[in-house]
Amino acid sequence: MQKERRVSPQTKKEDEVLDLALRPQSFSQYIGQEKIKKNISIIIEAAKKRKEACIEHILFYGGSGLGKTTLSYIVAKEMGSGIRVIAGPSIKKAGDLAAILTNLREGDVLFIDEIHRMNRVCEEMIYPAMEEFKLNLIIGNGPMARTMELKVPRFTLIGATTRLAFLSSPLRSRFGGTFRVENYKKNEIEEIIKRSSSLLDIKIKNDAVKLIASCSRFNPRVANRLLKRVRDFSEVEGNKTVSRKDAQEALSFLDIDEMGLESGDRKILQTLEEKFSGGPAGLHSLSIASSEEKETIIDIYEPYLVQIGFIKRTPRGRVITEKAKKHLKTIK
Repeated sequence: MQKERRVSPQTKKEDEVLDLALRPQSFSQYIGQEKIKKNISIIIEAAKKRKEACIEHILFYGGSGLGKTTLSYIVAKEMGSGIRVIAGPSIKKAGDLAAILTNLREGDVLFIDEIHRMNRVCEEMIYPAMEEFKLNLIIGNGPMARTMELKVPRFTLIGATTRLAFLSSPLRSRFGGTFRVENYKKNEIEEIIKRSSSLLDIKIKNDAVKLIASCSRFNPRVANRLLKRVRDFSEVEGNKTVSRKDAQEALSFLDIDEMGLESGDRKILQTLEEKFSGGPAGLHSLSIASSEEKETIIDIYEPYLVQIGFIKRTPRGRVITEKAKKHLKTIK
């Protein structure tokens, strides 16, 4: 069984409560993603001036934990609309989609998370709903089958995906605005940690904030999760204010180094350096040598290691960089 990863941006049960408690309620409270906020604010303001019930459909793409769901909630609130949230894989048949769409109210936002995993038949059915606000249903089978046109309320579809390439071209083309949710800058993560500390009534020193931010992988969800763990460690130690020492000890206990790497990340780097002389190494070979599944390497480990310049992907395979070698020497 795979070890639980504190720095994984994937949603966990503990995040659901934490996300609700810390979720910004407006663009002014939302830290980072300035271009997206400005673009969507213009779209909303223009729709309000035209007195339209809803805005054009929007697609957010980017890694887990970067705020796609939060942005969707803010869009609905700024429009004064309700929001219905559903996961793409849960829409399995035409009846599911029809029930969801017919229960919307005029101007509502329908947020579909991981939209690339929606059933293909349902995906094709949603095209006329997005363009003409109607569903074309087939009732019955064989010679007795007939089609029925069902009108649905005007709504805004907001899709979110971590795999833009997995989205079909016809579906992508039906979104009026497509926005990439970028990784955050370190100073933005520091502001997010300070805001979260205030909301959770955590007293924390500035140098502790900086340390947690440097270990957060530039991801708000990871930063908030680490803040909570550091807070727990500090409270057990009997400290009323979280210091840098508390943060260091907590992160060390969690086996997280100053770059936000866990043992699994370091294992990939060490495998490249020790078993492949730094690379290049093909994905299949790296998977066997490190005893990690190929999908785990691609989805969990590699994105961040490439982002911080520890691994280079070449036509011949993965290569460890000098920067990564220096880091490994500092933690031995």
